[in-house]
Amino acid sequence: MISVRRRMQRAWRGSGRSATPLPKCVGRWAEGDGTALRTLDDMPGPLLLSSFWELFPRRGLTRMHQLQLEGLQRYGPMWKTHFGPILTVHVAQPALIEQVLRQEGKYPCRSDLSSWKDYRKLRGHHYGLLTSEGKEWQEVRSLLSKHMLRPKAVEAYDKTLNGVVSDLIAKLRLRRLPGGLVTDVAKDFYFFGLEGISSVLFESRIGCLDPVVPKETEHFIQCINCMFLLTLPTMAMPRWLHTCFPIPWRLFCYCWDNMFKFAKGQIDKLLKDVANNHGEGKVEGHCLAYHLSQTTLPMETVYSNITELLLAGVDTISSTFSWSLYELSRHPEMQASLRQEVLAVLEGKAVPEAADVARMPLLKATIKEVLRLYPVIPANARVNVERDIQVGGYVIPKNTLITLCQFATSRDPSVFPCHNDFLPRRWLNKGKTHHPYASLPFGVGKRSCIGRRIAELELYLALARILVEFDVRPDPEGVSVKPKTRTLLVPAEVINLQFVER
Repeated sequence: MISVRRRMQRAWRGSGRSATPLPKCVGRWAEGDGTALRTLDDMPGPLLLSSFWELFPRRGLTRMHQLQLEGLQRYGPMWKTHFGPILTVHVAQPALIEQVLRQEGKYPCRSDLSSWKDYRKLRGHHYGLLTSEGKEWQEVRSLLSKHMLRPKAVEAYDKTLNGVVSDLIAKLRLRRLPGGLVTDVAKDFYFFGLEGISSVLFESRIGCLDPVVPKETEHFIQCINCMFLLTLPTMAMPRWLHTCFPIPWRLFCYCWDNMFKFAKGQIDKLLKDVANNHGEGKVEGHCLAYHLSQTTLPMETVYSNITELLLAGVDTISSTFSWSLYELSRHPEMQASLRQEVLAVLEGKAVPEAADVARMPLLKATIKEVLRLYPVIPANARVNVERDIQVGGYVIPKNTLITLCQFATSRDPSVFPCHNDFLPRRWLNKGKTHHPYASLPFGVGKRSCIGRRIAELELYLALARILVEFDVRPDPEGVSVKPKTRTLLVPAEVINLQFVER
């Protein structure tokens, strides 16, 4: 019994490798104190009909980040709900999220994303990095990581990204109304995000920031928006309802069809240009799509991965940049301090490089604080595909969907004092540390965001340049903007800002 209890103690501390399920014959005990581990039957949560009601558009889907806070207040740090046909366990405490993530297996499973996979099965497409699992996912992750996660490799993209930033600044100047007002800045930043990730993937431009945006590019962006809007409803619907209520599913498939078509067209054009210009020689540079096409992966897998990388990079940039300037416009003293840091590091240079960013701690802290308040992915997920796990005194059965409530933990007042306030300097106070799992905007571990370093570099370069060029001031009408859930977390209202020349 002593050895069993020791095993239980090790598992309770959250070590994935040592978390061994206890034999049923001896029962299950928490922390060796004689308290029996609880099951999902013991876990609090709303009734099935209550869960369903919360998903109605008037109440639920656009405010699922707020439902995290309400669930935490009603039920405590762990509760269960039914998302359509899916049973979900919600975890809304940093220490409990750590327990979940430390019990990941060799191939962490993020979530089923059932409607995304259903589409691929319907069309015969391969899976990409966001939809694949197991060894298939690990192979692609390993191939991409050397180009997207190694700091030296990422620094090589600074010239490419600075070219995109220059075009964004020109576009903002073109769009300014009298007084420097630019309406709906998120739209411009959406185009900026797509142009940035495209320049990295293809080392070519697709015209997002041109005075007139190409129709196929604008249609691609519309399809991304529509697909994210339909992701949650199509996941909540049982598959048999797709035939009873076909319009949402057909529109969802139409959006994916056009996204795959757009990405495939860009890749095919790239490979054709390479063949014409270089013959059989290798391409010099950092073109991710080309390097991926030269691996052992089938081209269908390359198409799927590039499609998913395109859509994954756009909202991260658009939303984070929109919120950054929105908050800085409402905190002019912080904007002035940040501008002073940028100018001091640049020492007269007009354009920062990746090496300069390393000497701008307040700039990095600003992005961290924005992502704490407005995490692009308000809730991450895991499925414990290998075994039962133990979290917070509960046994979570194998193959359970676990929602990690990151919006709730990043606004936890016990972790972040003044949790609703924009305070970038909290990240510079070395004497006060927060729980490392409280704010995870890019995830953590093996399934963390593969494009994190590229996205951060693009944000740093753009924010530094904007602050050198402009004073950013709030909408004269003083509109307060709140977030909403559209699968990802985005501004619920249009953000208008004034860009006044310095």
